Amino acid sequence: MARPVKEGWITAKTADINDLYERSVQCPESEVSLIYQAWDELRERKPVVIREDFCGTSAVAREWVKQNDINRVVGVDLDPSVLAWANNKIASELTENQISRVDLIEHDVFTVDLPLVDCTLAMNFSYYGFKKRDQLLRYFESVKRGLKDDGIFLLDAYGGSDSFLEMDEERDMDGFTYIWDQHLVNPITGDVVNYIHFEFPDGSKIKKAFTYEWRFWTLPEIKDVLLDAGFSSVVVYWEGTDEDGDGNGVWSVDSRGEACAGWVAYMAALK
Repeated sequence: MARPVKEGWITAKTADINDLYERSVQCPESEVSLIYQAWDELRERKPVVIREDFCGTSAVAREWVKQNDINRVVGVDLDPSVLAWANNKIASELTENQISRVDLIEHDVFTVDLPLVDCTLAMNFSYYGFKKRDQLLRYFESVKRGLKDDGIFLLDAYGGSDSFLEMDEERDMDGFTYIWDQHLVNPITGDVVNYIHFEFPDGSKIKKAFTYEWRFWTLPEIKDVLLDAGFSSVVVYWEGTDEDGDGNGVWSVDSRGEACAGWVAYMAALK
């Protein structure tokens, strides 16, 4: 049964799926904080120029240039519609100075030719779309070529026992429900199909707002490919837990992790 709808609440007809995605999935402040933490701990200097591959809505890019008056970012994505949305968001949210330090490019991450950057990001598991090892290796090699001599490649990964299950996970947001649907898991090939759905208080739904056809890469596999791509070393940032066993938002380099039902970790690959 639909819940009573408050005036101003969104419905499937009025919703903007990119806005819903940012509110449900992304936390750019935390990712920017991790960039600075990794550089403080691993390189003892601050990065200035970053590249965000699969940049999508540009949430991290916008947050990066808000940090100070010198940070610059290049975002790369193949989807012209989401880049148009991102550019509109940049124009409405940032100052002229900040806008001048953001450059969004519609291009293939394999072949994009850009000036060298301090740090490249591949977040929200987007590189899982490369299902073959040689594809993943080629991508990682291209990232390494695009980094300065002391550059760092930061990427995230997910796992845990629940990752191998076909299941749904719901999360109540402010005025809508986010649903992560692990629709198909192939234990032989490692292929997975995941969807994001949204439901609204009036009972309306946006089914398959986002579709992800991925290879489920494990941390050891990713690390091996990064090293084969020529990175000198790879470390994993694992999240600590509070007294209830939930993630506490504190990340530290870890070589053990925890065999829990679900986790997200970050990897830092040093050139």
